[in-house]
Amino acid sequence: MLSNWITPKVRNIPPSGIRAFFELSSGNQDVISLGIGEPDFVTPEHIRKACIEALNQGATSYTSNAGLPELREEIAGYLQKNFHLRYDPASEVLVTVGSSEALDLALRAFTAPGDEILLPSPSYIAYSPIVSLNGGTVVEVETRAEEGFKLTAESLRQAITPRSKLLMLNYPNNPTGAIMTAEDWQPIADIVKEYNLLVISDEVYAELTYDSKHVSIASLPGMLERTIVLSGFSKAFAMTGWRIGYACGHRDLLAAMLKIHQYTAMCAPVLGQIAALESLRHGLESMNEMREAYRKRRELLVNGFRSIGIPCHVPEGAFYAFPSIAHTGLDSETFAYQLLKESGVATVPGHVFGSGGEGHIRCSYSVSTDKLTQALERMDSFMKVKI
Repeated sequence: MLSNWITPKVRNIPPSGIRAFFELSSGNQDVISLGIGEPDFVTPEHIRKACIEALNQGATSYTSNAGLPELREEIAGYLQKNFHLRYDPASEVLVTVGSSEALDLALRAFTAPGDEILLPSPSYIAYSPIVSLNGGTVVEVETRAEEGFKLTAESLRQAITPRSKLLMLNYPNNPTGAIMTAEDWQPIADIVKEYNLLVISDEVYAELTYDSKHVSIASLPGMLERTIVLSGFSKAFAMTGWRIGYACGHRDLLAAMLKIHQYTAMCAPVLGQIAALESLRHGLESMNEMREAYRKRRELLVNGFRSIGIPCHVPEGAFYAFPSIAHTGLDSETFAYQLLKESGVATVPGHVFGSGGEGHIRCSYSVSTDKLTQALERMDSFMKVKI
């Protein structure tokens, strides 16, 4: 009876596959969880102190809808210095409630019913449901492990139809850890311009690359005005709970997103914005230290997988490994479920990230080296039984 009030598009959205496995392991102290993509670091002390001081001084009010002017200026300066992206902080930077709100705003503003959204697969689990909620249709674009899970011009061109409107990107990638270089981006940018596509580029892991510097597709000639760049402070700055993200793009496109933001969120939390400002002004050293810790954990995990007979390409960004378990003969959900129940290691089955994820599991290395070592030991024993 009550379900009749729920719209079909909400009824038909499946619950999060990541959260499903998290709930299975929740409360069990013996389980080692490699499932949730959250830094195990606490937000640096100087950031917390800056917020405590601001709170004591009465910083509890709304800010400008678009965010604190000084934060937008810092974001614009940071993007120009580090990623060669030039934005006007007054009209081309919008501070949001996490990068998740930024993505929702972009899809609400630029997706009409029937529009096809091109999405490289595997992809972050939330993308497809958010597209559906906003009336669009996801068209998966296959990426392959043997190509480093990079988006190729050939696969993109094959997926384009007359209804294609938007290309949604996430590099460094969740779940694969793949990155794209300027050379990788150029043929993609050429196709985007040829077919007059809009690009939404989720770059929340931009700071977390290990072997080369992140390159935004928006930095290529002719791409800045047709790309909405999304990012935030959750991952690289260990600020998940502060819920601060941002969107950058041409002023006309950002104005459309700001209209929605004004009526739905009003503004991002003021203390979160103060924390973000402090992180950009004084937190880059801490961010680099965390990145170096992730680099060491990445090496431990990938080498560990390979030593126990689990093939794994080297993730060049983010903090996830995406090893192949296809040789076990088990599908990804069965493998992940049995690994959790029999060995107490929680991972995420690859199929929840789209059809391109089947045959893999996602393992986060945003946990301590001790836990990673224990997880590998348990997985080694598990594999000896299964193979």
